[in-house]
Amino acid sequence: MPDTVAERIKMRGGLVAEWNEAFVTRSFPALGRGQVFLDNAGGSQVAQQVGDRITQYLFSANVQLGASYAASVKAADMVHQGRNALATLLNAERAEEVVMGATTTQLFDQLARALVQTWAPGDEVIVTNFDHEANIGPWKKLAKDGIVLREWSMRPGAHLPDLEDLAALLTDRTRLVAVTHASNIYGTINPIRAIADLVHEAGALLCVDGVAFAPHRAVDVQTLGADFYAFSVYKVYGTHFSALYGRYDLLLASGNINHSFFPNDKVPQKLEPGNANYELAYSCVGVIDYLEALAQAHGINSEGRAAVEAAFGLVADHEETLSRQLLSYLKGRPDVKIIGATEADQALRVPTVSFVIDGSSSREVVEQVDPIGIGIRYGDFYSRKLVDDLELPNGDGVIRVSAVHYNTIQEIDRLIDVLENLR
Repeated sequence: MPDTVAERIKMRGGLVAEWNEAFVTRSFPALGRGQVFLDNAGGSQVAQQVGDRITQYLFSANVQLGASYAASVKAADMVHQGRNALATLLNAERAEEVVMGATTTQLFDQLARALVQTWAPGDEVIVTNFDHEANIGPWKKLAKDGIVLREWSMRPGAHLPDLEDLAALLTDRTRLVAVTHASNIYGTINPIRAIADLVHEAGALLCVDGVAFAPHRAVDVQTLGADFYAFSVYKVYGTHFSALYGRYDLLLASGNINHSFFPNDKVPQKLEPGNANYELAYSCVGVIDYLEALAQAHGINSEGRAAVEAAFGLVADHEETLSRQLLSYLKGRPDVKIIGATEADQALRVPTVSFVIDGSSSREVVEQVDPIGIGIRYGDFYSRKLVDDLELPNGDGVIRVSAVHYNTIQEIDRLIDVLENLR
């Protein structure tokens, strides 16, 4: 397997310069100030282009939408540009398929409250024991409405779910299956297309949590076959904002959780009570700006969706190099247990690596790393059911190192040196 981004792209028939670390670092003002950010699964740093878009909105069109005067018309257009940018990131067919909000947890809760209006007591929803609570809790709340919850569990010792286990849970009363695209503990990528085909064959809908996947790969809801898909923009180089994709016909058929006088065909606003944050919506255009610039910095002159796919191709290649460096070290330590796939292959995992060290407290390991200026983390990361079911020997969860493309091999090596000195 070739070792560099340029070599891998050359194998695919492309022409590109070596990974442009200087451009990437320059694009994130928070970098290079002494702190190494390896807790990116909790939230990424913000690209310069995103901040520029916020400033542009606040200082040119910071008014309420819906009026006829020029500034309000401009503000509405800018917010719509933000929705279009999110549709581009998701490869949605139309901007109206994007519901905007503050967090993925909030958006899944809003979706559950809208969908349950069209369901009946005795209908069933399947959740997992390996998801973030964001895609479990909102569905469990529907038990008060008579919805029956079933659990799809990871088999002991596995880090990928078994589709036969899902098939055994599906019935003619199954209305929806909720599952993560990539685990924020395992780092492994679940086979969403195969899951979607199985779920749709049973006549149910699929709701995917893409939070741990979207910072690392181009999301394509059409190819995946997802009916609903959400991710957090603040983990994809943007601000504290989130987006939920829903197939237009499904959003149109869902219940209204906005004001009672909202017409039921007002999609997606009927799922956005109180409106989304305007300047943060517009800032999503800056995420596209950054991805276009990243592609161009590597000799790929494209725009929009093509640039998104090209940029994330570069990202995946560089991140695989980071994963390989860390996993190779961890696999060489007999006292370390990696939680998830031990291979660095970008088709199998993202660079979110969790592990425990025999005889060591995860908390104490992380706290010894903190003073060095390297930010990693320990705990269950709101995937509490998963971590509990792992029955780890310590009581404080896993150590998690979550890289993204702006991290460097030098930073991974620095972390490895620190971990080695703690032995």
